[in-house]
Amino acid sequence: MKFTIWHGHPEKQSTDCIITGIYEKNKLSKSATLLNKSTHGMLHRLAEQGDLRGKIAETYVLHHLTGSEAQRVLLVGAGKEETLSLPNYRKMIAASMQALLKTPAEKVLFCLTELPVEGLHEADKIRHAIDVMQYTLYEFDHYRSEKSPKRKLHSIEIYTTDKKHTKAAEKALAQGLAIADGVKFTRDLANQPANVCTPTWVANRAKAFAAEYSNIKMQVLDEKEMLKLGMGAMLAVAAGSEEPPKLVSLEYKGTAKKQAPIVLVGKGITFDTGGLSLKPADSMVGMKYDMCGAATVLGTMKAAAEMKLPIHLVGILALAENMPSGKAVRPEDIVTSLSGQTIEILNTDAEGRLVLCDALTYAERYKPDVVIDIATLTGAVVIALGQHATGVLSNHQPLADKLLDAGKRTHDRAWQLPLWEDYQDQLKSPFADMSNVGGRSAGTITAACFLSRFTKKYHWAHLDVAGTAAMMMGGSERYATGRPVPLLAQYLIDRS
Repeated sequence: MKFTIWHGHPEKQSTDCIITGIYEKNKLSKSATLLNKSTHGMLHRLAEQGDLRGKIAETYVLHHLTGSEAQRVLLVGAGKEETLSLPNYRKMIAASMQALLKTPAEKVLFCLTELPVEGLHEADKIRHAIDVMQYTLYEFDHYRSEKSPKRKLHSIEIYTTDKKHTKAAEKALAQGLAIADGVKFTRDLANQPANVCTPTWVANRAKAFAAEYSNIKMQVLDEKEMLKLGMGAMLAVAAGSEEPPKLVSLEYKGTAKKQAPIVLVGKGITFDTGGLSLKPADSMVGMKYDMCGAATVLGTMKAAAEMKLPIHLVGILALAENMPSGKAVRPEDIVTSLSGQTIEILNTDAEGRLVLCDALTYAERYKPDVVIDIATLTGAVVIALGQHATGVLSNHQPLADKLLDAGKRTHDRAWQLPLWEDYQDQLKSPFADMSNVGGRSAGTITAACFLSRFTKKYHWAHLDVAGTAAMMMGGSERYATGRPVPLLAQYLIDRS
């Protein structure tokens, strides 16, 4: 898909389709007003007759209007208010793309960026438009024998109302496309089946990704090297699987200046059966998405590299498969982590925190400025926040604040949960330094409390994305979302 910034007279543009907005009570957007004038009042007449209601995200396709150079005009309802909320603006964009795909249009002029949106400048509106468009247009049909029909749509021009804004608009477009590429990369990785997407496969995919950029270096630790280092927690998770674990480190240097790096750590359980604490069959569906944290790290690094951000960034992928077998770790087994702290494993299905704790300790060697881990860690966060918000817990409030703000601005929203010392008692073990679970109550918080014991040497935030990284709505509707790549990419932009 080719995206460009365009400035001119929409009513005179010869194109397959113009996408513009209409409010309730017959009020037209600026470009729709120009089209109405060139078509001798046709849009107003249709609105007065009740054909165009202007309800939020309702769409109307009009063909071959006399006086318009466009073959089609796609009107999208903008509701009652002149200033849109961000969620409604995004709904309009998604609806416009869904309606557009039902037409044979190849080249499109998109004018919804002219609409006033609460708190957003034109550059912000362009980035949100790219985000929603690319998300809506995404397909994953790699394993279908009958592929989706090839789309005719190949070009979208995004309208800017002032030629003076062209440079800022083009920068916003470039950023939007880079972040959308990162989201797509993450979704493509996460949607792979677990018989393909093994720890070794992900490591090889990361290697191929790193080879595309001269300023990214990669290192992979195998099972022997982990054993030598003393990564007992991560090795315990992988013990029951025939697939060997991998710890992948990628280092991106976008600046010659010496900077303490931002480190992203991703949970990469390529399939989670629960181990000997075996999940019920229904609960295993979707467990290929337990590597979404690692996929997010790669997608975020791709966005940063495409934007050429002047930062020092490290990504660590903790890759393993959690399977039951005669070699699998047992409940009540005690292991020694890379930090030297001992862990009594009471539940082998709480494996994500075990691979993460060793990866978080490994991150110390980079002398980081901050460390952010991303993990589909707890079902409890889905109960608490549903599928709308990522859970955030942190030992450094300024870091948490920046992440929350980035989530708000990108509509990749997050919500902070407490990390009070009171919850730490739930992790007591009579035989080891800690247990790996703290009971049913406050499960998301106690999981973060566990991780916090391995992050005392740096500023750290934990993103629990179990409810946001993938949508699980029955057997036929399962898909990766690519979240929280937009949040993290915005955080990196702000830092740079």
